[in-house]
Amino acid sequence: MQSPQIAALLDDPASLDEFWQRVTIDGTPLIEPWRDGSRLVTFLWRGQAGSTRVWWGLDFPLERMPGTDLWYATRVQPSDLLTIYCITHDGSKALPTHTHGSGESHVDPFNPHRQFFPGEPGDPDDPDAWLSVLSLPDAPGEPWLEPRPGVAAGTIVDAPLSPPVAVYRPAGIPTEGLPVLVVFDGWIARVVQHTPTILDNLIAAGEIAPVVALFVSNYSATRDEELTPGSEHSRFITDELLPWARTELGAGADGRANVIAGVSRGGLAAAGIALRSPELFGGVISQSGSFWWPSENPGGLMREVAQRPPADIRFYLDVGILETMAAPGGGPNQIDVNRSMRDALRQRGYSVSYAEYSGGHDYVNWRRTFVDGLIAVAGVHAS
Repeated sequence: MQSPQIAALLDDPASLDEFWQRVTIDGTPLIEPWRDGSRLVTFLWRGQAGSTRVWWGLDFPLERMPGTDLWYATRVQPSDLLTIYCITHDGSKALPTHTHGSGESHVDPFNPHRQFFPGEPGDPDDPDAWLSVLSLPDAPGEPWLEPRPGVAAGTIVDAPLSPPVAVYRPAGIPTEGLPVLVVFDGWIARVVQHTPTILDNLIAAGEIAPVVALFVSNYSATRDEELTPGSEHSRFITDELLPWARTELGAGADGRANVIAGVSRGGLAAAGIALRSPELFGGVISQSGSFWWPSENPGGLMREVAQRPPADIRFYLDVGILETMAAPGGGPNQIDVNRSMRDALRQRGYSVSYAEYSGGHDYVNWRRTFVDGLIAVAGVHAS
């Protein structure tokens, strides 16, 4: 689809400077109305490059206007879209490490909405990163994300374990007898997803029972290996972390009340651990789970679901409607494999809550839908 503003510019290239002056004031991307309440979203950049594209939650090339340094691309998007993106050049797959609108990969210079991803201390392969945020007019709010007046914050302390684990304890509540929530990619879950604040608010509102959260770190160099079903890291969760929580905190004794959660590869790992150790976890939150695994023979965990006796596990699965890129090795995309995993679980009688959100493979959606997952598998009315 062609943006009306871009169409007018192509008809009158001499008006580029006037057009760009307006853009720098109004901001980018251009957002224009379209049919059925959707929006035309036009991404723009000016500069010299061999190629330019929008990347991450969105992924497509920009076209250069002939005879100019203006690059543009228009796409029809749902009016409730929320996602993150950056602008890259000449094939770069690096995330922006600064807020400047220049370099091989950078934020959208005239979009003031940005998300900071601080690198995890102790992980040399996890630098700070910035991404631009696209939030269209009907994008859902995040009512549980910020601290609320009168709601006491839980405490977070480091556990004497390796890999690093941070322990959340709800404010003013003894941990004895509480269930545990295990969360992979613990650093980003804490600082970007704001999971401790979400827990504070949901517990105070009576939406979920008090819980001890165990935020498990997964460093970049070993993340894929760790978050693979059957890995040594999986055995750390079942054979070391859960026993430690029972012994040191008195928490996690009732396996049916325990929940394990992760995003992407973490969602795959969470589901795999619960399926293989149903006596330890009664709830799974898998967000954009990488159920294409393994790449050489996709769908391994789905086949395992069909082969194992059904267990009393509640699942929450979600995925973004923009997650249409093929998996590594050319395998099926995230939407298809999450739908297939949903169907495989339901066919075996598991309780499955499933959602598709207007967005991509990104934390600005996962932190919001994580609330839905908690309420679905650990809410006071969850069965």
